[in-house]
Amino acid sequence: MSTSRTPPAAGDLLATGVSQLDAAEAERLAREHFGLVVKARPLTGERDSNVLITDADGRRFVLKLGNPAEEPEAIDFQMRALQHARSRDPFLPLPEPVPTLDGALMVEISGPDGTRILRVLSYLDGLPLPEAPRSAAQRRAIGALLARLDRALGDFAHPAGDQALLWDLQQAAKVRDLFVHLPPGRDHGLPRRFLDAFEDHALPVLPGLRRQVIHNDGNPHNLLVAPDAPDVVTGLIDFGDAVQAPLVQEVAVAAAYQLVDEGHPLAGAADVVAGYAQAMPLNEDELAVLFDLIAARLVLIVSIGGWRAARYPENAAYILRNNAAAWAGLQRIAALTRDEARTFLTAVARGEIP
Repeated sequence: MSTSRTPPAAGDLLATGVSQLDAAEAERLAREHFGLVVKARPLTGERDSNVLITDADGRRFVLKLGNPAEEPEAIDFQMRALQHARSRDPFLPLPEPVPTLDGALMVEISGPDGTRILRVLSYLDGLPLPEAPRSAAQRRAIGALLARLDRALGDFAHPAGDQALLWDLQQAAKVRDLFVHLPPGRDHGLPRRFLDAFEDHALPVLPGLRRQVIHNDGNPHNLLVAPDAPDVVTGLIDFGDAVQAPLVQEVAVAAAYQLVDEGHPLAGAADVVAGYAQAMPLNEDELAVLFDLIAARLVLIVSIGGWRAARYPENAAYILRNNAAAWAGLQRIAALTRDEARTFLTAVARGEIP
């Protein structure tokens, strides 16, 4: 596989549009490269062309044709991270890579958008989390699953693990230039305040924290639950934002999406932290910046979302699906001082607050 392309900048993947794959072409590619005779139905996606494919026996898969700005090595990293995690913990509810007819994990496809990487993954059954009722037990289960995944990935390494991603909190300072795309009618001072705090308190210490490959995108749209038992998490999908990063970033990202409207401003996030820390204890240095990382993820959601919605207005509904909750979250946590938030999350992680 070619390795001659220049590595993309952090925002290139999100700035590069792709033509969508129609059903007939997806069916041809599945048959030609994977030996799968299927019917296809296009799905939405942030930067790839995604298609649900179903064979005559009712087995379902997801065919993904990657963004032309994404290096083959980066997709190889994602696929091998999946393989590694499943090998360390075979019962993790993760998609399974489907090999090509040649036994490879993926294949290069040339087309009008340039060279793109084609791969197929098993389809996970379950109810998407945004469609399910929410509970503290469910949020704790999300944290526990991510901790379990991180244990499985603890000894995984790959040359592309340090890829530049705008959704990586280590790159968060770069979204300041995107603030011009924040929507009118919102308090633009909130993302500026929390990004300033992140740069002052968290960014300087991140290089000294525990590091490993993490999933880095435990948002509700990547999580599945049992339809008849929604406290049971049955799936975690989409390794597209996986990266080598501080371990605490994993739980911070997921916690940012679980803020609730009642009780303590960090109550919902605290459930995720509690579930994660019970299986993967966080040390004092990690707890000292956890709040900064949660807040920074909210800043990324509103700033990257605003920028991409302006760039791709035809896909704005999908791009902005998490933005209203993120703005509400920023407003709620703004009621806390940094010390109050840090003290609360530390007590939660240590099991001192039930």
